[in-house]
Amino acid sequence: MTLIKSISGIRGTIGGVPGDNLTPIDTVKFAAAYGTWLKEENRGKEKLKVVIGRDARISGEMIQGLVIQTLTGLGIDIVKLDLSTTPTVEVAVPLEHADGGIILTASHNPKQWNALKLLNHKGEFLNAAQGARILELAAEEKFDFTDVDHLGKVTRNEAYIDIHIDEVLKLPLVNAKAIKSAGFHVVVDGVNSTGGIAIPRLLERLGVHVTPLYCEPNGHFPHNPEPLKEHLTDISELVVKKKADFGIVVDPDVDRLAFISEDGEMFGEEYTLVACADYVLSKTPGNTVSNMSSSRALRDIAGKHGGSYQASAVGEVNVVALMKDTEAIIGGEGNGGIIYPELHYGRDALVGVVLFLSLLAEKNIKVSELRASYPSYFMSKKKIELTPQIDVDAILKGMEEKYRGEELSTIDGVKIDFAENWVHLRKSNTEPIIRVYTEAKSQEEANALADKIISEIEDLVAVNG
Repeated sequence: MTLIKSISGIRGTIGGVPGDNLTPIDTVKFAAAYGTWLKEENRGKEKLKVVIGRDARISGEMIQGLVIQTLTGLGIDIVKLDLSTTPTVEVAVPLEHADGGIILTASHNPKQWNALKLLNHKGEFLNAAQGARILELAAEEKFDFTDVDHLGKVTRNEAYIDIHIDEVLKLPLVNAKAIKSAGFHVVVDGVNSTGGIAIPRLLERLGVHVTPLYCEPNGHFPHNPEPLKEHLTDISELVVKKKADFGIVVDPDVDRLAFISEDGEMFGEEYTLVACADYVLSKTPGNTVSNMSSSRALRDIAGKHGGSYQASAVGEVNVVALMKDTEAIIGGEGNGGIIYPELHYGRDALVGVVLFLSLLAEKNIKVSELRASYPSYFMSKKKIELTPQIDVDAILKGMEEKYRGEELSTIDGVKIDFAENWVHLRKSNTEPIIRVYTEAKSQEEANALADKIISEIEDLVAVNG
């Protein structure tokens, strides 16, 4: 079992021993650290407000109760969204004029995990310095709770998924008329979390016929919740069986988005951002950003529309920072995360759905035909489990030395750009693994490159003992 503390929040498995797992004690300590940091940041402000929302995980209600009561004990008022999505909370924070927000979700991790994802007053993730300060406060455990006359109050507001949908549908580039005229039939896999509430509701507002699959928000994930091809056989079969136009898959907190073509094949999670960017840039030319583990296809699409492309370090906060620096029109991550600043600076599957539907409706082609119109790259995403004996930094340094003659970037692990393909090696911030991402002109070549690199890493591990 595992507890991972990072600048982006605290994530761990439920149960077990405090300090080793996400127990009630760890939850309270970290929530208190966040509340204390908020009070530091807002000295002199009489009353603070925090928005809290959660995905449908089995542990969500317990973790939510602990977090809310801890913050009210610090004198902070709470807007409780209850079942929600990550982008919904991000949208709610500025609409509520709140001082921060917490999303209770472990994203794509299995059901035994949960996490506290922390937001600032803009509804955006904290930067490295802010996250580091919260870790310091958690370690110090010097919390000053309020007296009985100044406890925070809790206001419940379960309307925010609908409010979020309203905000999405107000976006100028959403072609609701074309979508409604197209008469789409879509299968939705909500992995029995809050996507099963939000995505069908959004589609129904647009006149799309929905066949739901795993849309009961009970937290019992029917398959591995990471939206990868090997986990999505059920929806692939159902799309074909129902003769649907395509399928939509989201992760438990609805910030990642993947599509299934009408023939049951994966559209490719990397191409979610590519398609949405193609549509946005065709209407509003400009710059794009993704992280350096994302496909070269976005660079190609940006060039097609006369814009520039830049790659950031992995992590949503890094993508957002570079998007702001370059005034990017759209950006995100190759894991199916769409960031469209016209609404907010956060990955948002609801925004991705409406941009994709608008593109498809205007082009009036099949999803498989749309995919075939884009540059053809194939990616392999593998990982190496870590053990305490492995010096990860030494391994990455060894790979950097081995390929010193190639085009290298070390701003985030080691990325090696070859002429026809690339490999990106990095230590995960959320799991005890090294991620090995490769991309090439064929799946076989991408897999072979990944296997070659993994073999070389294993050789380095053996040499270094």
